[in-house]
Amino acid sequence: MTKSFSTKNADGKALGFSTLAVHGGEPRPKLGNSLATPIVQTATYTFADTQELHDHFQHKIEREEYGRYGNPTQRVAEQKLAALEGAADCLLFSSGMAAVTTALYAVLSHNSHVVVTDDSYRRTRQFLTQTLHRFGIEVSVVPAGDYQAIEEAVRPTTRLLVSESPTNPYNRIVDMERFADIGKRHRVKTLIDATFATPFNQRPLEFGIDLVLHSATKYLGGHNDLLAGAVLGSAELVDGIRSLQHVTGAIIDPLAAYLLVRGLKTFGLRIERQNANAQALAEFLAGHPKIAAVHYAGLPSHPEHAIARRQMRGFGGVVSFEFKGDLEATSRVVDGCSIPQIAPSLGGVESLIEQPALMSFYELSTEERLMVGIKDNLIRYSVGIEDSADLIADLAAALERV
Repeated sequence: MTKSFSTKNADGKALGFSTLAVHGGEPRPKLGNSLATPIVQTATYTFADTQELHDHFQHKIEREEYGRYGNPTQRVAEQKLAALEGAADCLLFSSGMAAVTTALYAVLSHNSHVVVTDDSYRRTRQFLTQTLHRFGIEVSVVPAGDYQAIEEAVRPTTRLLVSESPTNPYNRIVDMERFADIGKRHRVKTLIDATFATPFNQRPLEFGIDLVLHSATKYLGGHNDLLAGAVLGSAELVDGIRSLQHVTGAIIDPLAAYLLVRGLKTFGLRIERQNANAQALAEFLAGHPKIAAVHYAGLPSHPEHAIARRQMRGFGGVVSFEFKGDLEATSRVVDGCSIPQIAPSLGGVESLIEQPALMSFYELSTEERLMVGIKDNLIRYSVGIEDSADLIADLAAALERV
């Protein structure tokens, strides 16, 4: 008989984060007595007889039916993430955007209304304001950190409040308790994109948030070798989203699920190192004469530093900063670094660097970029697990040459 690994120790206390990352959500024994979670590479599943079919549809037994409805490798990854997030349930998707779009479709309906903060992930805001608008769903975009504006934007038809913490790329921090309280008082569900934070640094559900979203492509996978998204929350909410996923089909494949399970084994170790590296890099930049501003919640100068200290275990692995120069000079800083590679993602073991004005916002003019808060001299540095002294020396040399 197989059973999932317990999330509590012999004294009934919760296990440590890395213990859960290694063992949480995994059945014992596994198929074929394998130590590693097997990749169940199949599109469909067979039934022994008609009685087993009856038992399945009457929910008397737990088993798979068809690949679009679930996979054993996927289930292990979901249970592991649920244990790490402290969630009742988790649902995986083929990408972070598949997770957010399916969740929004499931929660919202025609003539409903959603409030989103203006610093939420760009593609999420685009989906809300450009796609869902065509289906009769109204959207209010409000300033980040303005809780009065959030509350004033709520209408009788509002069904969801959406935000992100920390934000991309400025690392703004949402006060989870205030955000959740607004939702509860108005009987509106709340959703937080916690990709930058990860459940290691922050668990929004503990502050009363209803749904948590992750692009598992980033820190959860941790090796830049998979695409996946996750939505976590109560069993009731997640099951409603799962029902829609069964129709839309934005599922994770077994290999990606396996890679996610494998990546999560070292999750705690990786995030601890990335937190420390990012803090060291941010402190170096804060004292550098060629840097105009550093956006990192671990610095006392950050506007929400006190909130971050109260609700976060660590401050994450992304440091954004503004160079004292124009677009071209800032590009020379990026090009002058030899350790981080230029790439649009984040969260892996390798450090990555980019100039948002020339990566995610390339098609916009300087004026258009400034309207959405993206400056030409902004650099986003996704810190990996390399030695912090090497990262700092490398960046210092690049700054010295410009």
